[in-house]
Amino acid sequence: MIEIPLFQGFSLKMNGVPLNRKEYPTAYLQKGLILLDHGMELDEEGVGFGVPLLKRGLNTIFPGSVELTLQQEESTYIVYAYFKLNLVEKISAGQNELVENRWLYGVKNLLAATIRRLPISRGLLTFTSSKLRKMFNWETTYSFTDFSEIVKIEYRIEFGTGKVAIKVDASNLRPEVTEVVVMNEQGARAFDRYTDTSGTTLEGDEIGCWDEVNGEKAWFTSSKHKVSFKLGQIKGARLFRGRELVGNRLAWAGFGYSFPSSIKYIQYEIEIEETR
Repeated sequence: MIEIPLFQGFSLKMNGVPLNRKEYPTAYLQKGLILLDHGMELDEEGVGFGVPLLKRGLNTIFPGSVELTLQQEESTYIVYAYFKLNLVEKISAGQNELVENRWLYGVKNLLAATIRRLPISRGLLTFTSSKLRKMFNWETTYSFTDFSEIVKIEYRIEFGTGKVAIKVDASNLRPEVTEVVVMNEQGARAFDRYTDTSGTTLEGDEIGCWDEVNGEKAWFTSSKHKVSFKLGQIKGARLFRGRELVGNRLAWAGFGYSFPSSIKYIQYEIEIEETR
């Protein structure tokens, strides 16, 4: 485990293995940098800062493990992370029995894409999904797949500040990878307010689950913990925002950079700031 202090009791932490806690399905995934407030983790279901996902058409490949190396250059901590992406999302039906039905997963992936692309459909489809999960005792889980890729992430964290520079190396992916998404999430209960430089301010459910950011910079703020995290647009990538809070299944808030696999490298900066 790596933990690096920022300011006023806030710190960033990264574990070398998934914690496998049962609060949320994403506990099975390898997370990135998690924000802490005086030792309290603020990620909930969020995967953390700087976490790669891969797309093969409608299918998403998630990280199952990581190899970490830590270096220090004066006041800068440098974390090299080699994410192994080898998990796919599955549905289990009691006693961890996986549901194996290609038609079901095809419909599920299509509905997920529809929810994100058509805001007007979100309420109805989310309600329907929750009802079906309850009716059939379905739960989200993750299982290993034969497909596996490595994405390298470099984090540069300035000691005593909230500045995190992130470089993504996706240069060795197979041709069937169509898209790379780099997630930057913390918890939805902790971060309940969205703002961007275009003048948009949203709170709670107003934020939506996946919409493109129009401002040059955008940030999420925690009214409880008095802290925010901000990032900006980068060339070649589309920046999306989202927040979902659904019972004990979904609790994330944050951003995703989406770019085609033809782009091999991106870099960006996260600014973590007090809002007191």
